[in-house]
Amino acid sequence: MLENQKVYEIIKSIQSKKISVKEVIEFYIGRIEKYNPKLNAIVLLKETEKILEEAKKKDNQIDKNKPLFGLPLAIKDLSDVVGFQTTYGFEGYKDYFPKKNSLFVDKLIENGAIIIGKTNTAELGIGGHTTNRLFGPTSNVYDLSKSAGGSSGGASSAVAAQLVPFADGTDQMGSCRNPAAFSNLYGYRPTPGVIASSRSDNQKNIPILTTPGFLSRTPDEMTIILDSVTGKNISDPYSFDLNNSFESFQLTDTEFKNIKIGWLSDMNGNYMFENDILEICENKLKKLNEYRLKIDFLKPNINSHDLWDTWLTLRSKSIFMDIASMNIKDINKTTYQAIWEYNKGKTIKKNDIDTALEKRKKFINDINQIFKDYDFLALPSSQVFPFDKDLNYPEKINNFILDTYHKWIEVFILSSLLELPTITMPIGFNKNNMPIGIQIIGKKNDDLKVLAFAKKYEQIFNYSKIKPKLN
Repeated sequence: MLENQKVYEIIKSIQSKKISVKEVIEFYIGRIEKYNPKLNAIVLLKETEKILEEAKKKDNQIDKNKPLFGLPLAIKDLSDVVGFQTTYGFEGYKDYFPKKNSLFVDKLIENGAIIIGKTNTAELGIGGHTTNRLFGPTSNVYDLSKSAGGSSGGASSAVAAQLVPFADGTDQMGSCRNPAAFSNLYGYRPTPGVIASSRSDNQKNIPILTTPGFLSRTPDEMTIILDSVTGKNISDPYSFDLNNSFESFQLTDTEFKNIKIGWLSDMNGNYMFENDILEICENKLKKLNEYRLKIDFLKPNINSHDLWDTWLTLRSKSIFMDIASMNIKDINKTTYQAIWEYNKGKTIKKNDIDTALEKRKKFINDINQIFKDYDFLALPSSQVFPFDKDLNYPEKINNFILDTYHKWIEVFILSSLLELPTITMPIGFNKNNMPIGIQIIGKKNDDLKVLAFAKKYEQIFNYSKIKPKLN
């Protein structure tokens, strides 16, 4: 019964006592027991008996003012939850138990959620493929032999298989957007500060590259969890309040038809894509055009090579400082990706950072000029289709050998570097029935409009009705 219900319908049933929290929990636990062994999406799970005890307590104290009341959630294993390890998928942290929750986790619990476990991540959160030596790879729900993307691949497979109603992720280089595209989901990276986060003092000279985000089957469902965690928090000086709620903010039909989207395609031929990706994206944009939206093919005045170099400088320095703060005694015991970032970041000096920040200012000016004529920009949500999960990362696109481990996720850096709210939306499948998505990129702080556009999109195309055939 619950399998075909929207999350907000389940919430209403709990509040009206048509169904008990215990029954809801049993539904999700049943799916975890059935499908998670093959998917490896949830890697740390509280004992069923303890979860059901918490469910029974909630049944005795229904609170209609808590929007997540009685819903089970699993948190990405890069964020802290008291009572669970935060392992980062790294052997050296397998016994690390944090003493306090991440800020957004506190908000989830305050709003009635039951935290039941942790979802899998790329080791140390580095890379676009969810695999690590502690728990192994997470499988794609549409083909168990393929990658779920990353680094929030555990979250994407858990949501797509309905092991949880929706899930959090962290997004630096597409870590919510890429897994969503690989799973026929919506994946959202907000403007930094929309969701409060703990900030490290040692990175005060580097822009915020990473932000919590979420994955869901529909934008309407995503607004439920977003409204539970957004807002100014005294512990995060960068956090701020929005002027409306995600659930309430809507685009009228007239406003939707007047939307103007700039299609960035392959960034003047500088981004490589597997065959069919651009065609699938452009076919979907043509469909939107039928609804009188204005779609223009843009050739942006943005130097993609400088954008990449700027990103490499700031990202590598940021990761170097993160790894250094973890007191890992031997960097060579980490992954190739972590070693690559650490060694590069170690060589970056203050002058390099200053140069990168100056270039970033120019990119911000350039993008703001483009946004004077457009509501949104659009890019594909991946440069490759889901690949063999036993690979560490794709080494080539078509026949072109990639020169870094993360060149295949270059398509995500525009939003991340310039702090632009972005949602991945499903757009279809290739001939092998593997899903792909498109990024809709908004102006900084225009988060409400980005989600409102996605709501209209889902109402038209109903991608949430397409579900994986799980055995």
